[in-house]
Amino acid sequence: MQIENIYIPPHYNYIALFLTLGCNLSCSYCINLNEEGSSRSSVSKKQIKPHEWIEFINKIKLLDENGKEREDIPLTFQGGEPTMYKGFYEVVNGIDSHFKLDLLTNFMFDVDEFISKVNSSKFTRDAKYAAIRVSYHPGQNDIDDLIIKHHKMRDAGFYVGIYSVATPQNLEHIKEIEFKCKNEGIDFRVKEYLGFDGKEWHGTYKYKDAISQKIEKYCECKTTELIVGPNGSVYRCHSDLYENRTPIGSILDSRFKIEDIYRPCYVYGHCNPCDIKVKTNRFQEFGHTSVSIKNIRELKDNEREALNRGNFGI
Repeated sequence: MQIENIYIPPHYNYIALFLTLGCNLSCSYCINLNEEGSSRSSVSKKQIKPHEWIEFINKIKLLDENGKEREDIPLTFQGGEPTMYKGFYEVVNGIDSHFKLDLLTNFMFDVDEFISKVNSSKFTRDAKYAAIRVSYHPGQNDIDDLIIKHHKMRDAGFYVGIYSVATPQNLEHIKEIEFKCKNEGIDFRVKEYLGFDGKEWHGTYKYKDAISQKIEKYCECKTTELIVGPNGSVYRCHSDLYENRTPIGSILDSRFKIEDIYRPCYVYGHCNPCDIKVKTNRFQEFGHTSVSIKNIRELKDNEREALNRGNFGI
């Protein structure tokens, strides 16, 4: 495969590389499984090869409005648990050194192996948040184990933080963990819980009815993120990725280019909270939303028929 350079629009906020959607934890509140009826088996299990990731990533060009190189957007490996991808270290070490990398992980990997195989400069940069962001999931991974691993990674030169989601059932426990971590000198942060607890939706959203799962409407949506799935497919949004909807392209296509446009969608009402929550951007400035949505209306008969045939507006 010989692909052309991939130019990231100047206003893009995030590059999300999902090496795998597999995970070694089983959290009931997993954001990947937000849609009612979602399961791990509903997403594509096909994974592209390390050299295909490397060739694509090294063609990415991060330029500002004046055509100058940018360093404010890291490439973020996530999943699932990205370190479960068999070629993880090959990909990381095959990426050109001028790229800055981020890792979203549950820390359920051998940190000694990580330290021995990865130069700390890959995941250390000048930013207001850690390049390696560890998720603490009560009942799934052990905080004492995470603290030990954090200290090892920190002492090896990596910038690591531990994060947890403020799930309603765990609030008191998470407060205790926050106190414990801060006493250990750990950058511990609590993220807003996004989801339905059986009674109400939690989270701060720009488009509140977009996650209701009670409606299906037409809209036009534009992203500020490049979202690439395990099989190399590129998606309009996280919801399309997690629900295995039709992609808008593939990084395996030598002609692939990012189109910075509004795209029609027939499943407004089934958005993923990640896409429509009000959050901080890469500069840690609050008020950002991953997508911009306009022209929301009821589906026309022909659009409803197309949706019933598996056409999601693409």
